[in-house]
Amino acid sequence: MATLASGTRSVAGQTRFFTIMAWAMALVIVAGFVLNLAAGRSSFRVPAAYHVHAVIFMGWVGLYVAQATTISAGAIRLHAALGRLAYGWVPAMVAAGSAVMIVVARRTGGPFFFNQSEFLISNLATLWCFGGLAFWALRRQRYNGWHRRLMLCAMAILTGPGIGRLLPMPLLIPNAWLICIVLTWAFPAIGMIADRRRIGHVHPAYLWGLGIQVAVFAASMLIAYSPLGYAVTRWVVDGTPGAQRPLEAFLPPGFAM
Repeated sequence: MATLASGTRSVAGQTRFFTIMAWAMALVIVAGFVLNLAAGRSSFRVPAAYHVHAVIFMGWVGLYVAQATTISAGAIRLHAALGRLAYGWVPAMVAAGSAVMIVVARRTGGPFFFNQSEFLISNLATLWCFGGLAFWALRRQRYNGWHRRLMLCAMAILTGPGIGRLLPMPLLIPNAWLICIVLTWAFPAIGMIADRRRIGHVHPAYLWGLGIQVAVFAASMLIAYSPLGYAVTRWVVDGTPGAQRPLEAFLPPGFAM
């Protein structure tokens, strides 16, 4: 019993940082959406794809926090049981997220403070990057150092919508998308600092996780602003209300913060 208790305390000590980070990222996401609702910038009167997307993504936020909390508490069996849900949840998120981005682009053209092509193409690329990193993390469950850090990197990508809703995005045109994405990298960066202080070096999982995010984002922006990217964006929104807005980020006539 003493050995078991000692082992549980050891697990809690090793995972406390990741539990704090899980709650912090969840708070950023929830706060962004709550602020938007409170300010009247969001509405529940939207197509079903929005609601499906919201349920799946908020469900993932809850699952991620539950996973971090259960392992920190030493509830290893419950952690493992919940973890099996992620194998189906991650593909559902990628599918629902991809679908809603296309629906938004065709319905409204996307947020006016983003270039339409970067919203569609770079946004999709970062979502798929989340899916890839999350699955990699799931495949590395036996290697806790890799698993926790890769999953943190994946989760950091999802803080983008929360961060974007907390910032005065119209004032950041034409760099609103770039600033929003770069700020998501702060979470892996905090993890790197924590590693430096705790173990004396940065775990390679952060270098790979953040490095992949940066590379995917850079590539997606090159594609988004290329003739091919613009052609794909026009093809997606052609004949829909989304085609009525400019491709570039803009301020609507009479707009006021």
